[in-house]
Amino acid sequence: MRIGLEDAQPGYGARMCSEILKYQGLPAVPDATAPDGSEIRFLPDLQTGGKHRPLLVATSSEIKSRLTQDSGEIWHFLSGTGEVWRSLAGHETVAEVAPGNSLNIPLGAKFQFRNSGTSSLQFLIITSPRWPGADEASRETDYWPID
Repeated sequence: MRIGLEDAQPGYGARMCSEILKYQGLPAVPDATAPDGSEIRFLPDLQTGGKHRPLLVATSSEIKSRLTQDSGEIWHFLSGTGEVWRSLAGHETVAEVAPGNSLNIPLGAKFQFRNSGTSSLQFLIITSPRWPGADEASRETDYWPID
């Protein structure tokens, strides 16, 4: 017996399902620019009005230090190499990152990242709650000085 989405989620009609089941290529132009200069591209979400928003970030330079104010983040690195500094409640760490690595940026953490390679550093971010936009994080003193 085959069960369709209509069976699993009462009230979903064919039109609604076509709006929920999304597929997209990677946008050529960023959807937003984060305050630190990172290019943000929105990925399909779950249309649940929910707590999470998937984002793809790409950068090719050092990024200014930020403090998360409204959302925590999980980062999963897809390409390139880099370093991420994080600080929370007086505890600091620097992680070297490469494809396949993941880390978190808890709510209230200070962070800065930089590309240590020759290609673009790209990573997927899941935010919770949803990323509210460019004003989400405040500027902090840089761990690595920016020219």
